[in-house]
Amino acid sequence: MATTNDIKNGTILKLDGNLWGVIEFQHVKPGKGGAFVRTKLRNVTSGKVVDKTFNAGAKVDVTTVDRSEYQYLYQDGADYVFMDNKTFDQINVPEAVVGEAANFMLENQNVTVALYEGEPLYIEMPPSVVLEITYAEPGLQGDRSTGGTKPATLETGYQIQVPLFVDQGTKVKVDTRSGDYLGRVNE
Repeated sequence: MATTNDIKNGTILKLDGNLWGVIEFQHVKPGKGGAFVRTKLRNVTSGKVVDKTFNAGAKVDVTTVDRSEYQYLYQDGADYVFMDNKTFDQINVPEAVVGEAANFMLENQNVTVALYEGEPLYIEMPPSVVLEITYAEPGLQGDRSTGGTKPATLETGYQIQVPLFVDQGTKVKVDTRSGDYLGRVNE
């Protein structure tokens, strides 16, 4: 057991049988009354975000989550198969755990998999990835006051909005957190 003094961003707490990741924390010492710690927590499995306040010095259950580098191999039905880069062991991760990361993963790509007691919790993608546009309609120049966008399909099958000048076959950088177009990549 640890105390609230050990809480930092990224710490994983076990509260009421669920795992919660600390997004933000703030130690507060008001002029009147006891000190407390105000936190913003994200449920590791569901992604739900809640605010929780602890009294200063209160006991909290801090757990360790193993984060390892894995290589995405292939999709097997509803599961995704990953290989540990150090031990070469393969694990199956359910589609629900992979979530939105599936929109940006290519075979043989390295990602970070967080495991708790051998069970995969979530997939951490790099902040941005480079993917090729497999389908985009030709952009038409028209009368508009601001830059226009058009839908384009990535090689993973995910659809994003890109500027009109981006064509099929172009490699683009995509933000994995929001799915936004970040720019063209010249290789």
